[in-house]
Amino acid sequence: MDRRPTRPGPWSAELELAADRPTATRLVRALAPEAAREVPRARTALALRKGGLSIRLEAAESGAMRAALNTHLGWIALAVATEVAARSAAVAPARPKGLS
Repeated sequence: MDRRPTRPGPWSAELELAADRPTATRLVRALAPEAAREVPRARTALALRKGGLSIRLEAAESGAMRAALNTHLGWIALAVATEVAARSAAVAPARPKGLS
């Protein structure tokens, strides 16, 4: 998915996340609904790239950029933590009944 900001702002940032293609695709799918909501006074563009994904942020003012960065970094942290937990659960051996 590649959403371009609809209006340029004087503040911009680009986050590059390294990940294999399947993980990057899952992260884009997880982040897309949040990016579509748009943080007030800011725009987001998500793009799959070779070796990961790119998140481009543009904001109208410094406060909006700070808010957008904090919000997107929080969503990224949550998505990555979920990915790690899912992988751990997939490889963890099942406990026999009656043992805790």
